[in-house]
Amino acid sequence: MDISVYRPGELSSADRAAWTSMQSKAHLQGSPELANPFLSPEFALAVGRCRRGVRIAVVREGGEPAAFFPFQRTATGVGRAIGLGVSDAQGVVHRPGFGWDAQELLKACGLAVWEFDHLVEGQTAFAAEASSTYPSPVMDVDQGYDAYLAQLRAHSPKFTRTTLAKERKLGRDHDGVRYVHDERDPAALRTLMAWKSAQYRRTGRSDRFAHEWITRLVQQLFHTRSEPFAGVLSVLYADGRPIAGHFGLRTERVLACWFPAYDPAFSKYSPGLVLHLRMAEAAAADGIGHLDLGRGQKEYKDSLKTRELTVSEGWVTRRHPVAFGHRARRAPVRALRNTVQTRPELFEPADRLLKRMGKIRSGRS
Repeated sequence: MDISVYRPGELSSADRAAWTSMQSKAHLQGSPELANPFLSPEFALAVGRCRRGVRIAVVREGGEPAAFFPFQRTATGVGRAIGLGVSDAQGVVHRPGFGWDAQELLKACGLAVWEFDHLVEGQTAFAAEASSTYPSPVMDVDQGYDAYLAQLRAHSPKFTRTTLAKERKLGRDHDGVRYVHDERDPAALRTLMAWKSAQYRRTGRSDRFAHEWITRLVQQLFHTRSEPFAGVLSVLYADGRPIAGHFGLRTERVLACWFPAYDPAFSKYSPGLVLHLRMAEAAAADGIGHLDLGRGQKEYKDSLKTRELTVSEGWVTRRHPVAFGHRARRAPVRALRNTVQTRPELFEPADRLLKRMGKIRSGRS
């Protein structure tokens, strides 16, 4: 393999165009998972403006780009999927029929180990090293919103009936209920992030927006707009103010759901669920094939989904002391977390404890 490694700003416009072309044709060439926005050059470049160590490996065959591998690395050769912790799709974007040797790729990138937690399907060379796989639910809207709603009624009849009834009640109880699919007001984004931070604290979770780089990343992606890629802020309004919002990323065929939140004062109307149905309707009208809800066990995801993708986590390692040390340090923590999350008898009491701690923390705040 002819492999060159670039800093984000060094990537040529021709290479970016080839990368985008691979994504836009992915659904036609049997690899729809490669169309995910988290695998796009725009996401990699945005992370590169917010984090150190971002690199992009370009693999060429016959002088032409055959694959793109974005990653982050430390000076000691520890590699991570780009945006690890906030990225919901990871791997190599490649043209049809391309295969690679994981050891050769890591060596060319100067990596002793590469860690991932949302490896998409079809990454055979990396998947062999995966320690576990997880479902990632999606909402299919490629046949139109009416077809999606019909599937939803068959799969979750009570949920669908209740959610639509709450939407009608919201309209009766409050004036000016409206939905904006692509809101461009930065103030609405700030409101969403404030809601999300409060939700993290309230439920005892780590506040992602307490990390300055994540806040900057979201703000940059909000202002990133091109024909094949954009950050999309969707907002549900009532009484002239936002009551629910969602910020995600889209390519031509996929809307990746990322940061949903709502005003707790309107919780009895389930505004987050109403918002997701309106997102599905607008996405279908825009030609989106599916909304990717992302890995994670959530009741609302089970109710909204039409099917599931599979993502994997694990490490690809070379025989190197740094790789052994990194894996020994990270593996026990990851294994404990995953055990708790996948076993209801452990997750439910842990979740209650986190929420109780969150209430105490919010009260002190």
